[in-house]
Amino acid sequence: MNVVGVIPARFASTRFPGKVLADLGGKPMVQHVWEKARQCRNLDEVLIACDHPDVLKAAQAFGAKAVMTDPALASGSDRIAAAVKDLVCGIVVNIQGDEPFIDPATVDAVVALLKNDAQVKMGTAIKEISSEAEFQNPNVVKCVVDLGGNALYFSRSPIPTHGTTKYKHLGLYAYRKDFLLTFTRWPASSLEQTEKLEQLRVLENGHKIKTVVTAYESLAIDTPDDLQKAQAWLRQSK
Repeated sequence: MNVVGVIPARFASTRFPGKVLADLGGKPMVQHVWEKARQCRNLDEVLIACDHPDVLKAAQAFGAKAVMTDPALASGSDRIAAAVKDLVCGIVVNIQGDEPFIDPATVDAVVALLKNDAQVKMGTAIKEISSEAEFQNPNVVKCVVDLGGNALYFSRSPIPTHGTTKYKHLGLYAYRKDFLLTFTRWPASSLEQTEKLEQLRVLENGHKIKTVVTAYESLAIDTPDDLQKAQAWLRQSK
């Protein structure tokens, strides 16, 4: 089954315009994401879904396969659906364009959820929360799961958990292509609009999202300050 990883590279970020092209260690940030994605064993192809000519030009300059999508599209999922609608593939993976240190093994684990179980239409990753401050932080999306590892709910607010283990959601998804195209045609749901979390549209429409637990710590670049932290992390890692 052909698996395509798609990096939605949105230029017009509200808090950090042009961040996907921000210099990180001498490379545009999206190039770091693309290079990590190409290390994934479970991806047959990696595609960058652009919304601006400068992003397309940069992606092509470092050798990536890239396509233009409508800048007016509302979400990363919509951009990915537009990018793959004419591709022959069975599974599509949403790899965030603002996570330059994405863990290839975590991507592979999320894809494996769908490869190993034909009933799974959508999968994602969660990580144990390490502190009470993180649990209370509205910028950290919390996830509670059922006994089979399916997501019951996602929230920016603290939510009840099984025992003492609390999980946060990582913005990494794998979908069966037909389910992705169907899901992105549904209208935004009420809980989705309240929480500003599009994955709730799936749950509200009665479908399951399978989760896998990872130890990988996400580092998303949302602001110029985040970029400075990433620069420091990169220097330290070298």
